[in-house]
Amino acid sequence: LTDRHREAGLATALAASLIPYQLAVEMNALLEQGLRPHVRIQPSLSTAQVPWEALRVDEGERFVTNADVSVLPPATVRNAPERRRTAWNPDGPVVAVLDPKIPGAGRDLGSVLGDVPDDAPLVTALGERRTPAGRPARRDDLDRDVLEPLLADAARFLYVGHVTTSKHGLDARLHLSCGPATTGRAAVVNGHRPLTAADLLLGHRPGPAAPWRMPNRVALIACESGGEVRFAEPVGLVAAAVHTGASYVTATRWTLPTDEGLRHFAPGATASTTVLPEAILAVNTAHDADDPVATLNAWQRDKAARWEAAGRLEDSPAIWAAFATAFA
Repeated sequence: LTDRHREAGLATALAASLIPYQLAVEMNALLEQGLRPHVRIQPSLSTAQVPWEALRVDEGERFVTNADVSVLPPATVRNAPERRRTAWNPDGPVVAVLDPKIPGAGRDLGSVLGDVPDDAPLVTALGERRTPAGRPARRDDLDRDVLEPLLADAARFLYVGHVTTSKHGLDARLHLSCGPATTGRAAVVNGHRPLTAADLLLGHRPGPAAPWRMPNRVALIACESGGEVRFAEPVGLVAAAVHTGASYVTATRWTLPTDEGLRHFAPGATASTTVLPEAILAVNTAHDADDPVATLNAWQRDKAARWEAAGRLEDSPAIWAAFATAFA
């Protein structure tokens, strides 16, 4: 996905294989009327990591060029009778967990952002709505017992860090600053207890089920945070967020490269190459908008046009096509 010509061939082949002819005809008819369709995708196991927004439907045009694209959660999730729905409060607090320190972490769970100064664009954009107050990133005090009550009263949740998957979606793991003294459904690993999708759905404390309450909008910017669709029972972190209150959940389809990783391994990268902060800021902006799907798609559309025009590494679909928003 970092070679423009090879990526174009792949995206063209995927479009030819995956976009039904009748859908293409209907979309063209809408476009001729000046209407922009919103296409809802419900991925299967075999299409879990397809970057639908990036499919090349014509010379220089991607699927997202002429349509808005979102993920449709399974009916068993979005229509569950016990599903909570948190109202949208555009002025409410944003719980921001940015690159938290993980107890006992090795290099595989190390920093994804590096230094984040107080005047970084993301920190400035969050402003006084950011909670908890204090140091914006690399904190060691944000565990599940701190996070749960904050989310119950928040408008948004912005998480940037690490997610790992296991043998089933309910064991998808969000990594916070949770030490061994915390309670939950995952075992302690190297002095750290991960927070699982099951913890969100059922509660992380012993005793009767006590589901968390998620805000209206949730962004999980981490490696394959939306990877639950690879499982036969697609109930992971995204489904858990939808079930417990969220209407919009932005997650990733695959492992996100960090800036440090790109600088070391990507052809054409330099010591100043940076991609992740821009993507995080784009997701943050989208989640403050009236229509998060359309706003994030607009950013992806701009990145696609820049990639088609110049093929810069910073505009590669490896980053912008990784993001998908589930809307329920």
